[in-house]
Amino acid sequence: SGFRGLVSGDLVNAVGENNHKSSEHENMTAAANSRKTYRIRFTPDHDILTTGTNPAGLIDELRELGKCTVVTNMESLPDLDGIAPEDCYISWDVILTTDKGLEAVRDVFIFVEGRCELSINVIDEGVLEDESQDKKLGQILVERGDITSEELETILLDHKKVGQELVESGFVNGGTVESALVEQELVRDARKKRHLEQAVASIRVASDKLDGLMNLVGELVTVQARLTRTAEEIDHPGLTIIAEEVEQLTWSLRDDAFAIRMVPIGTMFNRIKRVVRELSGEMGKEINLVMEGSETELDKTVIEKLADPLMHLIRNSMDHGIELPDERVSAGKGRTGELKLSASQEGPEVVIRITDDGRGLDRESIREKAALKGLLDDSADLTTSELYQLIFTAGFSTAKKVTSVSGRGVGLDVVKRSIESLRGTVDVESLEGAGTVVTIRLPLTLAIIEGLQVVVGDETYIVPLSSVEECVDLTRKDIAKAGGRNFTSVREEIVPYIIVRELFNINGQIPEIQQVVIINADGKRVGLVVDNVVGEHQTVIKSLGRFYRDVEGLSGATILGDGTVSLILDVTQVVRKVEEQETALAQESRRAV
Repeated sequence: SGFRGLVSGDLVNAVGENNHKSSEHENMTAAANSRKTYRIRFTPDHDILTTGTNPAGLIDELRELGKCTVVTNMESLPDLDGIAPEDCYISWDVILTTDKGLEAVRDVFIFVEGRCELSINVIDEGVLEDESQDKKLGQILVERGDITSEELETILLDHKKVGQELVESGFVNGGTVESALVEQELVRDARKKRHLEQAVASIRVASDKLDGLMNLVGELVTVQARLTRTAEEIDHPGLTIIAEEVEQLTWSLRDDAFAIRMVPIGTMFNRIKRVVRELSGEMGKEINLVMEGSETELDKTVIEKLADPLMHLIRNSMDHGIELPDERVSAGKGRTGELKLSASQEGPEVVIRITDDGRGLDRESIREKAALKGLLDDSADLTTSELYQLIFTAGFSTAKKVTSVSGRGVGLDVVKRSIESLRGTVDVESLEGAGTVVTIRLPLTLAIIEGLQVVVGDETYIVPLSSVEECVDLTRKDIAKAGGRNFTSVREEIVPYIIVRELFNINGQIPEIQQVVIINADGKRVGLVVDNVVGEHQTVIKSLGRFYRDVEGLSGATILGDGTVSLILDVTQVVRKVEEQETALAQESRRAV
């Protein structure tokens, strides 16, 4: 007994130590992923010294943020006779690698922004991408605005060294070329170092092996649940302790298996840069792409299946949203439109937002097109959110003409189905003339979810816990008070509910007190009436067979601790199905009248 206790204690300590090491490794990885390299061009006004500002002090502050290389440009320095002691003739090109973020870099210059020319650009994202081709010297100079593309092409025709030929031709001075060469070398070294760190810290594993590992972990979770249930039934102290330790180890293994499959979403973001650059040229539009949260991690399978829907939404924002430069100027906007792609983790979900500052959605145009296609009556009173959801209907398009990007009415319905197949949601917010925000919410993983186990008659169901807000009682007095309508009052708020027993035609005696599980589906608070709420359940998702794959309202099944099968509810589909049924009944009633 003492030996078993000693071994058990050592095992728990070892698990704690491994978790601590894993946490340290995760922190180091997160810091590496957030590290970026910036190009800072700082040209102070000639009279900046008269304000008491010391530019050298600002450069020293930048050095405190990370690895910093400074190139001093003195090409504007006049002859000795022409120098005014109070004037500043020097400018600086700084290459800074830091994990502090863009705002920390900007804060260094917060008191001199109005007294200098300042540009801060990210030249290396700090995430692994296709880095087989390093930037050439000419490409760097064009990006910085030191030369034009035409001037570069002229030089390249002579087949000489670009830097030497540019200086000899008088396009740039020697200091500018030196600065560009320093930037080229630093970015190349940073990428080599990142690849070396990645090679040392990780190994390549085939995707099918990871899938096999997740399947085994899922089976282990199911067996662990059976062990815990058996220990509770037998009520033996020794068996209960073993069951608790197995549960702890299983959860740790599950979390580690999840972490192995997680990939920074920046790997997908980087593909979008090229698409935006190419399409903006084809469309004749000037678009600035801003990406945030590229270090946010998501399951590898989810990222693979999300790539096409996300790309379609990006193309739609560029085509339908952002206007042509002259049109933007006429509307009082800048010539360059901004397209922002951001990702963040919010609880058990990853939220991806696509934001543009374009023309926004035209509500009346959407309503007219929907009425023309018979999707709604002229008298229909839809909320703004419901109206915008119509753009995801098959064959729906408000484009005036068909292009290679849009106008065919193909795509957005597929986008929505693809995202919903990942158990995600897509919402649209828009302000006419100001822009549009498309929000995608996705679960972190598709393999295991936290669920709420409920019972209706002899059937057991799992409701995804991420959709559950609260549970309340529903008595027969409450039902009578509602006058036969499916509504209940929750803290003076009227919440409609769906009776699961009627939805799935389940027989059996209705208990005196039922439970209402309040869920959030498509931004609406709706209740699911069940006989009893059992409690939280760690749910391993099993796909349904091909005969049941198209059954609405179900997203899969799971095996409970006692070996029985429980169906997993797709709450969004359940709510929509009931809404469609009620709409159809209302239309039949109006036609009958």
